[in-house]
Amino acid sequence: MTISADHTAPDTTSTEPAENALTDAVKKFGITVEDYMLPARHQIQMVDPDGRLIPEGEQGTQPGHEYPVPGDKELLAAYGQLVVGRRVNDQNSALVRQGRMAVYPSSHGQEACQVAAALCLSEGDWMFPTYRDAVAVMTRGVDPVQVMTIFRGDWHGGYDPLEYKVGIQCTPLTTQLLHAVGVAHAAKLRGEDTVVLAMCGDGATSEGDFHEALNFAAVFHLPVIFFVQNNKYAISVPLAHQSVAPSLAHKAVGYGMAGERVDGNDVVALLAVLDRAVKLAREGSGPLLVEANTYRMQAHTNADDDTRYRENSEVAEWRAKDPVNRMRTYLTDRGLLDDDGEARISEHAEAVAAQLREGLSEDVPVDPQELFRHVFARQTPQLKEESALLADELARDAGATDSKEAGK
Repeated sequence: MTISADHTAPDTTSTEPAENALTDAVKKFGITVEDYMLPARHQIQMVDPDGRLIPEGEQGTQPGHEYPVPGDKELLAAYGQLVVGRRVNDQNSALVRQGRMAVYPSSHGQEACQVAAALCLSEGDWMFPTYRDAVAVMTRGVDPVQVMTIFRGDWHGGYDPLEYKVGIQCTPLTTQLLHAVGVAHAAKLRGEDTVVLAMCGDGATSEGDFHEALNFAAVFHLPVIFFVQNNKYAISVPLAHQSVAPSLAHKAVGYGMAGERVDGNDVVALLAVLDRAVKLAREGSGPLLVEANTYRMQAHTNADDDTRYRENSEVAEWRAKDPVNRMRTYLTDRGLLDDDGEARISEHAEAVAAQLREGLSEDVPVDPQELFRHVFARQTPQLKEESALLADELARDAGATDSKEAGK
């Protein structure tokens, strides 16, 4: 990647070399830069698959990698979003089968990652999702029907990215990481305290854009969190055929940034790790890479046959690690969730599902002129000519229809 000499920070932003800034950021932890950048020896996990809080000494933490358990209010809010996310995933899969959506890449089983990604950010922060992160976009506050507009096959992404500080979900792998780094770079040049969360999957780490985004972020010491949802498959390609690194989080050290591994089905640990990552990025510690180990329970999309490349026994093994059941048990055992609370959450989830059914069943008015209206801020002569030709053809068709009706 070529970096223009014009990309220099103003006087309000430190021009200290990234390696020196990283060293200063690490001093408060009392560990070496290498120990800071390398992920903890064991992945961070706070609640086991049975919903029990793991003793602090067995959570995978070590000096410089300590994580307090999030507060009860934050955990209850996260659980509510987990239930909504699961219901949305299942509802959308049904809508695809009914022909009301063109395609849907389900995140069933990955809802903990989705919810934590959105809840860790402040209002002014940005999130750049992948095509599988619809639940994260919803949790960020975007209207559910607007989120699903892109999967209905409409010409636009459904919502205003600037209003919600959420990039449009994109199908090309990894391009959103470059956009995320660009936003973070602009925010730093302006002296803003914006943090950017860039989401991707394990398959994206094999793309060149992944390298370019991480390298640029590290060199310019940008406040970006690269959040890798390692769901073990890039469509049909297993992780073992993508990388033989000890973990994807270990890739961080090669760029000069900190990496961490976390149980991607443990929303408690995810919130703890991502909350801390956002705090560190906002304080000027530079970019971070967080790898969440999770699993895609359903097919890649409705067009995929996952039985061709994975065994039912593997899926069953991960079903026992379900993030929604795990969190429900944890909250219930602690007395934070009772039957009434569960009923209220389920009722809200059903209301969201009903909203999707109603919204995605409405006929969308089609205006062919939209093909030309939003290509450029100012239409080119060629676009004006093409638009006029189409308008003339539509007018002639309408006139012929009117004449036919009048002759009846």
